[in-house]
Amino acid sequence: MTEDTTTPTERDDAPASGDDVVDRILANASSRAGVSVFTPGAAQAIQTTGLGSGTYRGDDHGLGVDGDQFDRDDRQALRRVAGLSTELEDVTEVEYRQLRLENVVLIGVYSQGTLADAENSLRELSALAETAGAVVLDGLLQRRPHPDPSTYLGSGKAIELKNIVASLGADTVIADTELAPSQRRALEDVVKVKVIDRTAVILDIFSQHAKSREGKAQVELAQLEYLLPRLRGWGESMSRQAGGQVGAGNGMGSRGPGETKIELDRRRIHTRMAILRKKIKEMKPAREAKRANRNRNAVPSVAIAGYTNAGKSSLLNRLTRAGVLVENALFATLDATVRKSVTADGRPFTYADTVGFVRNLPHQLVEAFRSTLEEVAESDIIIHVVDGSHPDPEAQLATVRDVIHEVDGREIPEVVVFNKSDLVDDSRRLVLRGLVPDAIFVSARTGEGIDELLARLAEILPRPEVDLDLLVPYDRGEVVARIHDIGRVVDVEYLETGTRVLAKVYPQDAATLQEFAS
Repeated sequence: MTEDTTTPTERDDAPASGDDVVDRILANASSRAGVSVFTPGAAQAIQTTGLGSGTYRGDDHGLGVDGDQFDRDDRQALRRVAGLSTELEDVTEVEYRQLRLENVVLIGVYSQGTLADAENSLRELSALAETAGAVVLDGLLQRRPHPDPSTYLGSGKAIELKNIVASLGADTVIADTELAPSQRRALEDVVKVKVIDRTAVILDIFSQHAKSREGKAQVELAQLEYLLPRLRGWGESMSRQAGGQVGAGNGMGSRGPGETKIELDRRRIHTRMAILRKKIKEMKPAREAKRANRNRNAVPSVAIAGYTNAGKSSLLNRLTRAGVLVENALFATLDATVRKSVTADGRPFTYADTVGFVRNLPHQLVEAFRSTLEEVAESDIIIHVVDGSHPDPEAQLATVRDVIHEVDGREIPEVVVFNKSDLVDDSRRLVLRGLVPDAIFVSARTGEGIDELLARLAEILPRPEVDLDLLVPYDRGEVVARIHDIGRVVDVEYLETGTRVLAKVYPQDAATLQEFAS
């Protein structure tokens, strides 16, 4: 078989992208009774307006706040190749091969809320699929009281979906929920292509984007927890090992029920999960040691949390020039990044960029990434970043707050920041101000609102409040250096007997310095 070397624009059946897909779906909507599709003007899950190159980067506009971003080319080169033949008649053709992406059709069932809410959820699933490395061909929404327990859509709509998949040449169907194993199998039997759910797509994205050793272990643990109840057997993979052949006359060693291949797989998965949990537990002391060092030196922590693709990493780069990878994609950064900073009056503190959240975030990921989310629970302030240009910011606020509460961060002071304010008009700002009256509008792209944010943080961060008058001998210079690190030095005077220091320190540090009180 000769490999297709034409580009997507040269093929008549090549799928369109972006708004063209939506327009084509709308054009065919009238022919599908009882099925809703995307609505024009609805929200895009990935920002596409006002970005020029489509990537939300400060250095695209001459600001240089995002650094060199060397990892981006490597990430964009990593794409899913469809399972098609790659045999070539001439080996020299290998350099002309085109990368094939999975062609997918999205499906969703909604029983509560409005059609606009369901469409926003399906558009977010479309963005997730594109981030994972797929081309979205079509999207289907159905309203019914409850998803069908057998095929999720119901027998009639499942056959209709089969015809759509066949006509479009799709090779994958993605459901906008977490399917039960029986629903997935039954739907695959009808449509005759692979069926996955929202959870599987999110896990796939996490698997592609995890960089650190701990992040990879956390993602693998979440994937195994998801896979365990969904193991399937085909043909001989269900056959028994050794036992179960008592009637076959095979003699000793063959009597008894035996063990099926799928049972062996389950046992291996349980063993691997135990190893991963042990590894993650072993990584915890190193992280706690770093956090304990910051606590011992009374360095407050500010956690940057928020919905995925809200601009958390862009904001961190704007605040600290950290050079964290910034990409217009969901879950672009997974590993926590900590950077040091100081207030205008010289008080040190740290920023911690955390993993983004999304609606219906898989429980397996919340559990697996609990160690990473500890940065939120252990912080002194949470900067809650919301995409101000998103059409449903209220849902973003609720989703992130639910996860923050789940990791015991309910009592931590919260500063709500509406990012991408350069894409928000005045009427939209009034609506957002109604959601959170004391929120701050910032733009990591232009720098708008950054000074106001820094002033708010300086106001909330704990201040050294204990006045000390210390006389430190000249041979204890390390004590003077420590006072500079943990407190605010008001005055220094050099006497014959030592260095007199007037300083303000935190209450927990005052007791350790009382021996030098003058």
